[in-house]
Amino acid sequence: MLSNVLTKVFGSKNERILKKLRPVVEQINSFEPEIQKLDDAGLRAKTVEFRERLTKGEPLDDLLPEAFAAVREAGRRVLDMRAYDVQLVGAIILHQGCITEMKTGEGKTLVATMPIYLNALSGKGAHVVTVNDYLARRDAEWMGEVYRFLGMTVGSIVHDMDDDARRAAYNSDITYGTNNEFGFDYLRDNMKFDVGDFCQRELNYAIVDEVDSILIDEARTPLIISGPSELSTGLYNEVNKIMPRFKAEEHYTVDEKDRQASFTEEGIALAEEILQVSNLYEPKNIDYLHHLNQSLKAHALFKRDVDYIVKDGEVVIVD
Repeated sequence: MLSNVLTKVFGSKNERILKKLRPVVEQINSFEPEIQKLDDAGLRAKTVEFRERLTKGEPLDDLLPEAFAAVREAGRRVLDMRAYDVQLVGAIILHQGCITEMKTGEGKTLVATMPIYLNALSGKGAHVVTVNDYLARRDAEWMGEVYRFLGMTVGSIVHDMDDDARRAAYNSDITYGTNNEFGFDYLRDNMKFDVGDFCQRELNYAIVDEVDSILIDEARTPLIISGPSELSTGLYNEVNKIMPRFKAEEHYTVDEKDRQASFTEEGIALAEEILQVSNLYEPKNIDYLHHLNQSLKAHALFKRDVDYIVKDGEVVIVD
């Protein structure tokens, strides 16, 4: 009862948030007459002006009203789509890093252009995460007209692109792509030995479309990258033969609680001596190190007929 009375007097939390945003919407609207007077070149020059003001230390939030007004005018000229005030509210909320719920047909694709443009002004890039390749291509081309009109570069990440094409897309001001492609590119970059080979750059800002689906439903399926197993069989056998020479405590330690086994410095030195390599941690010896660690776990942690059984000539893990 008391809760209902307080809500009627002070409004719900959502209403209070919207009330705080109304002055910002009014600021954006106040810039519209001035922005509309600019010709196309003058409107495009606003991007250069905004970037200069950012470089001089002006906060991004202070640029928001005028920048949003510029994007809205660009959308009107290029796509014949002018964002409504309620769409401005959604754009402000997205810029603040919050979730905005919009039904199909309410223009969320257009809404995203304003916070994406604003956060791409820093030159550090901004990502739009979509649910499939079709939307990534479509939105990059469709909304890309607005960004390119304002002097920004746009790229999209889709399946079957080589590293050079991906690197070019990531170096664009604005990059569209699916959650899986962004995720796998992150994993692939972390498997490379030279930073110069990375496709992605430092992460800055992203808007996730269908956020409930991507961060809840699809998040249940892990992204896994595996290498060809047939290349490893011989090396596993080679490493397996030398494992009896390693002694517990002296050459390796075992943590039964966390199910972990790791080599000591003495163990690493012995492995380097047996395998006749100078440094197991050099990139060229990374396969040896991986197989040694896997073999150590197999010998130290897994017991036959306890952790696994051998049935019909195949190993079956007991879980």
